[in-house]
Amino acid sequence: MLRTRKIRLLSGTLVLLTFLTLLLPKALLPQAAAAQAQTSGIDAVLVADVSNSMNTSDRDKISNEAMKMFIDMLPVQGDKVGIVAYTDQVEREKALLEIQSDADKSSLKDFIDQLGRGPYTDISVGVAEAVNVLNHGADASHSPMIVLLADGNNDFNKTKGRTQAQSDADLAKAVQEAQDQGIPVYTIGLNADGKLNKDALADLASQTGGKSFITDTPDDLPQILSEIFADHAKLNVVKLPSITGNGNFQEVTVNVPNDSVLEANISIMSSKQVEIELTDPSGKAVDLNSDAAKLSTSKSYSLVKLLKPQEGDWKLRVKGAPKDSIDINLLFNYDLQLVVDPIKTKSYTKGDKVDLTAKLENGGQPLQDNDLYADMKATLVVNDLDTNKSEEQPLENTGSGFAGTFEVPDNHNYELVIRAEEDSFYRESAPITINAGGTAGAGTQPTTSGGEQDKLFPWLPVILGVIALIVVAVGAWFLMGWLKRKNRGFVGQIIVEIRDENTGDKSYPQYKKLASFRGRFHLHQLLQLDPELKETEKYIFTPSNGDRIIIRNTAGGTLEKSGRAVDASSGVELKNGDRLSIPLQQADKTILIEYLV
Repeated sequence: MLRTRKIRLLSGTLVLLTFLTLLLPKALLPQAAAAQAQTSGIDAVLVADVSNSMNTSDRDKISNEAMKMFIDMLPVQGDKVGIVAYTDQVEREKALLEIQSDADKSSLKDFIDQLGRGPYTDISVGVAEAVNVLNHGADASHSPMIVLLADGNNDFNKTKGRTQAQSDADLAKAVQEAQDQGIPVYTIGLNADGKLNKDALADLASQTGGKSFITDTPDDLPQILSEIFADHAKLNVVKLPSITGNGNFQEVTVNVPNDSVLEANISIMSSKQVEIELTDPSGKAVDLNSDAAKLSTSKSYSLVKLLKPQEGDWKLRVKGAPKDSIDINLLFNYDLQLVVDPIKTKSYTKGDKVDLTAKLENGGQPLQDNDLYADMKATLVVNDLDTNKSEEQPLENTGSGFAGTFEVPDNHNYELVIRAEEDSFYRESAPITINAGGTAGAGTQPTTSGGEQDKLFPWLPVILGVIALIVVAVGAWFLMGWLKRKNRGFVGQIIVEIRDENTGDKSYPQYKKLASFRGRFHLHQLLQLDPELKETEKYIFTPSNGDRIIIRNTAGGTLEKSGRAVDASSGVELKNGDRLSIPLQQADKTILIEYLV
């Protein structure tokens, strides 16, 4: 699958009403010029509904601003971007263009500004063409993605006889092709007129492994785009304190934590023009049109790109209009993979100990900058494949990797994943399967008396044959059970709302289709990996019988079901219509969920 290919990104980014970044180079090169030559390894097609209905659902042309901001966040060289503008047909299209200079980015943004609007809408046309563009121009070593900006509604030309059923069939075909090729579709629902078909967009994203977002203002774009890049590249969005413009320069510290950062994007969103100044960690003023930093502007945002920034505290000074709200997010990307050393054997029994060691690698080589390990924590996530129960245990940070021991608790099959993280990013290792299903001692040979009857009939081969058959049968049974559990799907959907306990306000309900999940998933995935809600990772969902699901808190604790506090450590079963309230400890918020089949 293309999506499993190495995603290359590296950036650190700060956002004033903002967001930031992405990029992943092929190697950690020491100079700014080399940083410019790096690539995030992304081939993206930006798909925009340009039908007349967007005159009301996208009055401010948020889609144009989002596409241009996406392009500005990309590295100066290496990635490919294509554009599809559709109504009930492809109105305009730009094949995948490999970005080699600022001029290439300007060309793409000019193309976006020239997009007009026309009658009728058929979302299947835009998605199918985006998949086709990737099929005919994607780099096999890159990670493909589609970003769709639409209101999710169709409006067919009656004279052509096009039906909803035909459109649905074409969309299903395009979605299947995207699934087969590992192409996630991220949707940004444009809802200025309140007529958004959020379910259609959410379902499209869910089926392809993408995420769905809703907005009616450009102010949301930094957060939305940061979440898209974070999800695509396994990053954490770090929230910094918000500020309010007062007509004077205000200073914000942007900390570059180590010299492995190759690029940082600082995105500044404001309803009015802002002035920007920047100094490096030595206090020297930085030219915003140089090999060290570049400034891009649009009518609703400004973006400063730092190239191979020096480690330390950079000072960003912004002069904004009085009372303008300025939100700040920080995001870093690294061209890193978490690799686990091979284990000695693949067959274990209860009580055996498995020594585990893991380290970060860059370009297939061990990470040279051990300072990056300083603030990292690693966790071993153990999934019992026989019971679908999960637990976590901390691992030791050795200063140049992670180490620990897993003691097999029972004669079950287990899947082990090591997760390493710090404030700005996380990485997960490929899963390791531990087979402790009681087959390790199957080769033990029985003894015989050596008497006359043994000579008359070959009992030993018969017994060994029977044992071998039993072992094969038991192994097949465990394997089929494991595969069934691992691939068992979910049905229905979960409605998610977030209540702010300080104000009592609730977020807009989000409908999360569950059909794309297999085996297990955690609540944090439904919350679009928002770092503020990161503690929800400990709530794990697994499928149950009768179209029901189980939610379990792997760290222990209680939640409220139908107004009653229940212990979630052993699992709480949800059936159609059940509602839960999950209070968070690290944020003054409560997650409200309702399960519908």
